[in-house]
Amino acid sequence: MSTEPSNSKDPKSVYDFTLKDGMGNDVDLATYKGKVLLIVNVASKCGMTNSNYVGLNQLYDKYKLKGLEILAFPSNQFGEEEPGTNDQILDFVCTHFKSEFPIFDKVIQHIIFKLETLVFLTCSLPSSYFVDGED
Repeated sequence: MSTEPSNSKDPKSVYDFTLKDGMGNDVDLATYKGKVLLIVNVASKCGMTNSNYVGLNQLYDKYKLKGLEILAFPSNQFGEEEPGTNDQILDFVCTHFKSEFPIFDKVIQHIIFKLETLVFLTCSLPSSYFVDGED
């Protein structure tokens, strides 16, 4: 289901990657340059799904005009809490929570972004990441 990110051979930042969104479209993360990114793992069957999406929506509504972009990555790797297909996930999120931030392709494999030798983002951890608007 999830594809490997296309990227340069020697990525220097998160903006060097192109990933698939939940509808299968390529998204060049360079389009988010200059924005603060909150990159977050999400799941529809997690015990905190409701509060997480409500909180993310509130955060997005409050700060999107100030340069915040939330990039949500569904994953079934943590307790099998996201068993749905991309279509099911998008339907659930849009119907139940009316979320307007981008939902990306369901992450099955570990996606790792490198900044030189330092791993600064991995979707294999149940965590969220802020990326400043600078290179």
